[in-house]
Amino acid sequence: MNAAPRNATYEDLLRVPDNLVAEIVDSELITSPRPASAHALATGVIHQEIGPFSRRLGGGGGPGGWWILFEPELHLGTDILVPDLAGWRRERMPVLHDVPYFDMAPDWVCEVLSTSTARIDRTRKKPIYARERVSHLWLVDPSVHTLEVYRLDGGRWVDVGAYGGAEVIRAEPFAAIEMDMSQWWLPEEEEASGETQEN
Repeated sequence: MNAAPRNATYEDLLRVPDNLVAEIVDSELITSPRPASAHALATGVIHQEIGPFSRRLGGGGGPGGWWILFEPELHLGTDILVPDLAGWRRERMPVLHDVPYFDMAPDWVCEVLSTSTARIDRTRKKPIYARERVSHLWLVDPSVHTLEVYRLDGGRWVDVGAYGGAEVIRAEPFAAIEMDMSQWWLPEEEEASGETQEN
């Protein structure tokens, strides 16, 4: 008779080498490689584009009112997730403390999909974000140049927009500014030459 699998612990996560992203999803330790260039570019440009929100309200230079972070470690019940980007409204989290992880769920999460993470992001992490009442979720797929935007409504995700290619968009919860999606993606010739490096 096989023993039941042991639930992963935070100590297990801490033993994972730094060149991997480690998460605990439904008590299972999951590791994935660091992002390839298409993934990293999309994440960085999105962070730049929503930068005007990462200021104090009324502070000048943009709408403000958010804390926006790269790859924060989220402790959500027994799950430990590391989204590519996450944001908290400053009205909910007035002070950003110097801490190794956050146990307050963000108001917005952006997952940039890759071949090694897309299934987990869609089928396992997405329901956890709903359970924790994250109000908006973005799923960005650099391989097909798309953004899917979801809003939580009554505990369920509602599809509020799908965008692609070189569109100039306004997307919840950052619809106060326009974003140029053509800047999110690697040029076609660079994508073709880097296909074997995609994670």
